[in-house]
Amino acid sequence: MAVYLHEEDLPEGVLAPGPVAVDTETMGLITPRDRLCLVQISDGRGDEHLVRFGPGSRFDAPNLKAVLADPARVKLYHFARFDLAAIEHYMGVVAAPVFCTKIASKLVRTYTDRHGLKDLVRELLGKELSKQQQSSDWGGPELSEAQREYAASDVRYLHAMQVILAERLEREGRSAIAQAAFDFLPYRARLDLMGWPDKDIFSHEA
Repeated sequence: MAVYLHEEDLPEGVLAPGPVAVDTETMGLITPRDRLCLVQISDGRGDEHLVRFGPGSRFDAPNLKAVLADPARVKLYHFARFDLAAIEHYMGVVAAPVFCTKIASKLVRTYTDRHGLKDLVRELLGKELSKQQQSSDWGGPELSEAQREYAASDVRYLHAMQVILAERLEREGRSAIAQAAFDFLPYRARLDLMGWPDKDIFSHEA
């Protein structure tokens, strides 16, 4: 198992076919303001690849974009809504189709209100994640070893958790509604980008 850091694009041919786990790191939580700094990606076979974008990047990353936009590859996320918005805004691609472990968790782990990645990894896989670097400066000239490990760990376990959560969705008869929610996520992310991040447009309330 290794963590690889790349500048401005993913090398060609480093990912095996099939689903890929994806995550992003940005300068903050307001997508149009806080630039995309890092895209993490893994094919689930033990290695994680970190693609770093510098200040002023044009995000010309043809290899990474091809993977993210590939309709034959399912992209696994935890809280896909944020990552989809960041990728579309900065890279100009819709990184779908989607499986979101956070939404799946909310649909089947109704016995708890703890749906963070750390909680899921602990319960489903019996492993502990450190979140100490969550709020660090991702736009600096160098990434520390702690930052690299944190970023890699965000995609390291998504394949294993997807299998477990998909089985639970099937068991509880909620696979179809989960898939419908996953299919809507790119549009939910686009609504965020268009100015409706905090409004439920389906609500009766104004």
